[in-house]
Amino acid sequence: MIKKLDIVTSSTALRNLAIVGLIATLPAFAGTAVGQQAPLESASEAEIQQFCTGIADAARDQRYLLQKQELDKLQADVDGRIAVLEKRRAEYEDWLTRRNDFMKQAEGQLLEIYKKMAPDAAAPQLEQTDVILAAAIIMKLPPRQSSLILTEMSPEKAAKVASIMSSASDRNTSKDPS
Repeated sequence: MIKKLDIVTSSTALRNLAIVGLIATLPAFAGTAVGQQAPLESASEAEIQQFCTGIADAARDQRYLLQKQELDKLQADVDGRIAVLEKRRAEYEDWLTRRNDFMKQAEGQLLEIYKKMAPDAAAPQLEQTDVILAAAIIMKLPPRQSSLILTEMSPEKAAKVASIMSSASDRNTSKDPS
């Protein structure tokens, strides 16, 4: 993975090497006329080769270090996102468990009893029961009967029941409504 910074660093290092090489050869050309070349000394060529080899290893090591740091940052970001996803998954599972338990409370014979009751008779009884159970029962009844029962209930109790019913259908609700 070559990044723009690596290319800039590599091109800067190459430019610097070229300048150093040019400066190193200037004394060899100082006594020559234009168009003539002076023979390079073998000692200076060996020094240049050694310098270039030393710089290449350091540049490669620096590039690897920068890449490792970037990978470490990316890994930390991925780990953070995984932690957030795990937390959300746990909240969703909690919500789903509570919703299923909530809906099971209203199943069976109890629901059939309230289906057959008149709304004005069912409302006072549901007002006296647990608000979560009342909401589960009303939620399972046909909408017309549910609305009539909620109309007969006190406004405070009807508001609590409606709030619980709406939070039971909202997947983003992960907290206990009571």
